[in-house]
Amino acid sequence: MIRRTIEHFSLEQICVSGQCFRMEQKGEHTYSVIAKDKYLEAAQCGGETIFYCEEEEFESFWKNYFDLDTDYHAYLECIDPRDNYLIKAAEAGSGIRILRQDLWEMIVSFLISQQNNIVRIRRCIQNLCEEYGEEKEVEGGKRYYAFPGPEALAGLHEEALKACNLGYRSKYVVRAARAVVSGEIQLREIETLSYPEAKAELLKIFGVGEKVADCICLFALHHTEAFPVDTHINQALKNHYKRGFPKRRYRGFQGIMQQYIFYYELHMGK
Repeated sequence: MIRRTIEHFSLEQICVSGQCFRMEQKGEHTYSVIAKDKYLEAAQCGGETIFYCEEEEFESFWKNYFDLDTDYHAYLECIDPRDNYLIKAAEAGSGIRILRQDLWEMIVSFLISQQNNIVRIRRCIQNLCEEYGEEKEVEGGKRYYAFPGPEALAGLHEEALKACNLGYRSKYVVRAARAVVSGEIQLREIETLSYPEAKAELLKIFGVGEKVADCICLFALHHTEAFPVDTHINQALKNHYKRGFPKRRYRGFQGIMQQYIFYYELHMGK
């Protein structure tokens, strides 16, 4: 068990921020998260967060996953004091951090996310993991499923994942798995590339468009200059940034501002 007091870190806000789909609320202050083949429960009350794991696992995996070494206060301090909308959005979502998630998991997750809502995306991914992921068990007998690797999906018929409620996205995921297994798509190489280079490689994957590529760059590769534009962001741009979002002012961390806007539009901007 690890206890930490962390500024600008909210499990509740991260859980519903639209960047991860295997995190869920278990109790009033308790959340669970599955990442790759790991399982964590964490609780937050007041300013303290309790991570129910060994220190070695926290230091080697979860601290990096939650981006806990980054000073998010510095990003908040950079917001234009004249931009009342962004100030409100950042205040509302100031506990959000950009998670450092697995590249393959994010490719699949955001292929599934197209023309979909968060509740349904979660269900699709749960179905996929239960059907093709490896069953694991943690101390205390809790069972969960690891995210299936590309090898587990590459041999499937292109329509097979319709049984997991993926619909037309089934062929996207299966073809992506085949591309990784064949070596056509090199995940480890993509992880070393700059944002423009990584995005260009991701756009080669069948079914990946601009928004999905930017989501993968932001939430898997931690290219915080990526600025995914979906219907929520489009609405905010139309209403508050007639000349476009001032990306030059936030060069290098536009994606963090995007998350504040997305969260605000999704949960509070109605």
